[in-house]
Amino acid sequence: MLLAYNPTQPLALEEMEEGRLHFYERGETIPLISEGIWQVYRGIAQLSQLSPQGDEILLGWAQPGTFFGSWLTFVDSYQVKGLSNLYLKWHGIEDLNNSTELSQTAFSQLARRMRQTEALLAILGLKRVEDRLQQLLCLLQQELGESIKEGTRIKVRLTHQNLANAIATTRVTVTRLLGEFQRQGWLCFDSDRHIIITSVRFNSHPKSNVGFN
Repeated sequence: MLLAYNPTQPLALEEMEEGRLHFYERGETIPLISEGIWQVYRGIAQLSQLSPQGDEILLGWAQPGTFFGSWLTFVDSYQVKGLSNLYLKWHGIEDLNNSTELSQTAFSQLARRMRQTEALLAILGLKRVEDRLQQLLCLLQQELGESIKEGTRIKVRLTHQNLANAIATTRVTVTRLLGEFQRQGWLCFDSDRHIIITSVRFNSHPKSNVGFN
């Protein structure tokens, strides 16, 4: 069964009872099994790798419709955690082999994930940490943003450490730079500490040549 995501549709009780959807809480690590893949139905997950030193290396984000799993990667120490509460659908390898629709959807989503990861690699190649943070915020705006009156709100609450891990810097540096961006009017925070990018001011600032399209 290929799930069609509808964020306003209540979850059907029979889907939960029959095991079609699996629930994981925000911050929980998702178990990865080599014989199949997960598909996100609701919520957002963070994909990452642990370095030998125990540092977290950001690989991207999985949104509704996205597929992920150890079967789809050669990365060692691959891990997935919920940035929000998650509802996931499990697909066995035989499901991919037997469903043209499922295979085509998985291919489309994997292509988007590849572009996302390439964008993150390009960001890490920038020399100045402030440029890396700004470009990361622009990528988040594109990938996880929703339009509101004040600008673009990032749909999940990211800690300063999350951002620091993504651009290979320290939490203290990210805190300082976010404060500067906020004072300059490029961003603000809502009552739940979600980042809101004030689109006009932030996007008018000169950027390095990193494309996300």
